[in-house]
Amino acid sequence: MRARTLNRKFNTKVYTQTNTESVLRQVTNIVLFASVITVNALANILPINGVTTGDLSDAFPSLFTPAGYVFSIWALIYSLLIGFVIYQARPSTKRNITLMRLGYVFALNCLFNIAWVFAWHYQAVVLSHVFMLGILATLIFCYERIHHTRRLSNGEYFAIKLPFSIYLGWITVATVASTAVTLLQLGVTGGSFAPVITALVIAAATIIGLLVLGNRQDGAFVMVLIWAFAGIAVKQWGSVQMVAIAALVAIVILVLAFLGNARFRSSYDY
Repeated sequence: MRARTLNRKFNTKVYTQTNTESVLRQVTNIVLFASVITVNALANILPINGVTTGDLSDAFPSLFTPAGYVFSIWALIYSLLIGFVIYQARPSTKRNITLMRLGYVFALNCLFNIAWVFAWHYQAVVLSHVFMLGILATLIFCYERIHHTRRLSNGEYFAIKLPFSIYLGWITVATVASTAVTLLQLGVTGGSFAPVITALVIAAATIIGLLVLGNRQDGAFVMVLIWAFAGIAVKQWGSVQMVAIAALVAIVILVLAFLGNARFRSSYDY
């Protein structure tokens, strides 16, 4: 009962957000996301501290890090986020309850993103991992707020939910990779057990994907995991076979779960 009362209070506050507060939120999101795009572009154009983001990734090899082509997903993520930022900036969406419930958390996510770029490029690996956790935490907050607000229209799904589903899916993978790199930096390599540990981590990530699919019906999140696992299998095939096979098994499990979930939803809707 107390929780419901708190929720009512929160929703009342959101609904009574002033026009000025809504515009300030919209402008803040635009400015900080533009800063994210600029900093990430300069990170590879200049590059920052004389090294590109990819060069640093190669400098800290981990069995969980996928093949280089997999990172092209950032183009999709940023394209979707551009759509989100444009959508939330429209005059007609100033009082959109879903957007208002996000508050300034997306803006905070942008700040963590920028901070991560500088920490990573200056090889402050542990600090960069802290910022990565900040990116993950803010995305989880946004994702849950979007899910629990209300039923979204088709337009809202593509402009709001889909960008955060794919972004969160990738950052889930990136956080695991960041953890592995941080441990390597601290001298924890896993030794001969590294392939086994990586296979277990892949299994854990697969379970997360299954939970998200089951509880949130989010196929986009799962597809990102499949994309990442395929990249791991490609990179490790012929070198660390156990990890490659674990990634392939995870892909099969997630694909079957995705198809089963789609069939169940189709039957249920009918």
